[in-house]
Amino acid sequence: MGNGIARTALIVGIVLGAPLGASPATAQGKDPINPAPSTADWQTLGKLPDWSGVWTPVISDQVAQEKTNPPPWTPQIAKQIDHMYAEEKAGRPFPIIDHCFPTGMPSWMLITHNAFEILFTPGRVTILGEGDGNRLRRVYTDGRPHPKDPDPSFHGHSIGRWDKDTLVVDTVALLPQAYFAVNEAVGVPNNGDMHIVERLHLQDADTLADDLEINANKLLSKPWRTTRKYYRQRAQKYDIVEGVCAQGSFTEAVDEHGNAIFAPVKFHNGVPVGSDSK
Repeated sequence: MGNGIARTALIVGIVLGAPLGASPATAQGKDPINPAPSTADWQTLGKLPDWSGVWTPVISDQVAQEKTNPPPWTPQIAKQIDHMYAEEKAGRPFPIIDHCFPTGMPSWMLITHNAFEILFTPGRVTILGEGDGNRLRRVYTDGRPHPKDPDPSFHGHSIGRWDKDTLVVDTVALLPQAYFAVNEAVGVPNNGDMHIVERLHLQDADTLADDLEINANKLLSKPWRTTRKYYRQRAQKYDIVEGVCAQGSFTEAVDEHGNAIFAPVKFHNGVPVGSDSK
């Protein structure tokens, strides 16, 4: 881990032991609104546990969990998973995250090799990461329920509450195309109807644990429980930077007007040979 390592920022705003701020108000009986936080709301953030700094995943623990606590796949899905492991071993890994789509849930928390920050604001937890510019989760902590007709997304709709020093996050409304992966080359789309509950808490002063329970009836024979760990980094070199998923397909160039641009890389027999730009 070092400079440029991707981070994920969690923006958390909640009253310890209860939602922070009032439930969303209703504007003249129409759509709910987000009320402006009060001074007391901001002051309450100081009562939350210290999750400052940047958190990098414990990769050795990811690997250990993958080997000792695999998901209880259904027989049909297990065949797909076995094939993907065989392809990975043969040097033909399936590129689960090698594209411009967000990694999505639960894969982001399960297999990330990047890191995240945790910031607190009233009424909300936002997870923001540098990888591909699409790592964004919002965990609403103002007491709102899940919407009756949510728009599915890669990271789903998440609501949270504090149970003492543990943040409990409930996530639904995930796109069926979002992968449920155990490593960067082994996983399958969740195919819909997935429900995730997380319990984020400090295991010790510099270790954050995410205890996950995943229900995915189209993939699993029963709910799967697993834990992922993240280590706190305080050095400034771990600050997050931009991540642009398609930038590797372009090269720095200059157009006919002398403007600095990114130009598509040209390939010959699979080898990059530059661009058409002058």
